[in-house]
Amino acid sequence: MSRFGATILDADGHRLSREERAFFRDVNPFGFIVFARNIDTPDQVRALCDDFRDAVGREAPITVDQEGGRVQRLRGPTWSEWTPPMDFVTAAGDAAAEAMYLRFRLIAHELRAIGIDSNCAPMVDVPVADTHDFLRNRCYGTTPAQITAMGQAANDAMLAGGVLPVIKHIPGHGRATQDSHFELPHVSATRAELESDFAPFSALRDTPMGMTAHVVYEAIDDAPATLSPEAMRVIREEIGFDNLIMTDDVSMKALSGTLTDITRGALAAGCDVILHCNAPLAERAEVAEAAGEMSDAAQTRAERALGYRETPDDVDIPALESQLKALLGGAAYG
Repeated sequence: MSRFGATILDADGHRLSREERAFFRDVNPFGFIVFARNIDTPDQVRALCDDFRDAVGREAPITVDQEGGRVQRLRGPTWSEWTPPMDFVTAAGDAAAEAMYLRFRLIAHELRAIGIDSNCAPMVDVPVADTHDFLRNRCYGTTPAQITAMGQAANDAMLAGGVLPVIKHIPGHGRATQDSHFELPHVSATRAELESDFAPFSALRDTPMGMTAHVVYEAIDDAPATLSPEAMRVIREEIGFDNLIMTDDVSMKALSGTLTDITRGALAAGCDVILHCNAPLAERAEVAEAAGEMSDAAQTRAERALGYRETPDDVDIPALESQLKALLGGAAYG
């Protein structure tokens, strides 16, 4: 297998431009990600996914943020609208794990139908009293045990549906009181307190891929986890996550410095692949040049992640939809 570029990149619009095709052919990113601006109709998204894969000459993974609630790129009426995860889990009550499985099996079905075979979920961050609003209702519960159970159900469902899950935001974003899209959160919790945040990630360490948190954990290091060799050591050795680790989007304002410095710093810290989104082609080129090809260890993890891809199981989708509505007491799930 050829060596992958150590990047996951996006496109400007509904189809690739000639310049984007040539760029992706040259830098061979490990995978791609789509956003709302890339989405119009099912046929158009399917054609865009074909564009991505044709450019690199292989079945590259294509991911998306399809959590439900505020964070979902595929929206109604063409695709299902989902309530925020916290509200959904609360509404399902004692049947929450089964409901979560059905939710993500239906999401996987919609993704695979248009060529997308990965999802940046489950999000197993553990909230606290002052968790920032940008994150709170995206959480899967209020305790590590509950969140672990919901995350496992989501993982099982997506894998059964032929979609690679991406666990996030490792080692835990729940204690952050700032939005890392706009500023760098600092968490002052002790190492003992952080253990509860680590627990879901440790329990779900067999997830094919993980995404970092742009958060400073003062008990670990004074650098954000994405750029911290010590935080990456904690993820690999203490949490035990040895599958592919991508950064959260390196264009987020939590990280300071040039894209070249951030990219090289994240890879030096121990990340396997750089996620870069929502930027002009020149910035994508800067990141791709700084990232280069995957290291031997990253390539091994990337190939292992792709090995989790399965043909979707044979299920009756309308029956699953009816089953989910019954679990929710007949209420619509979106």
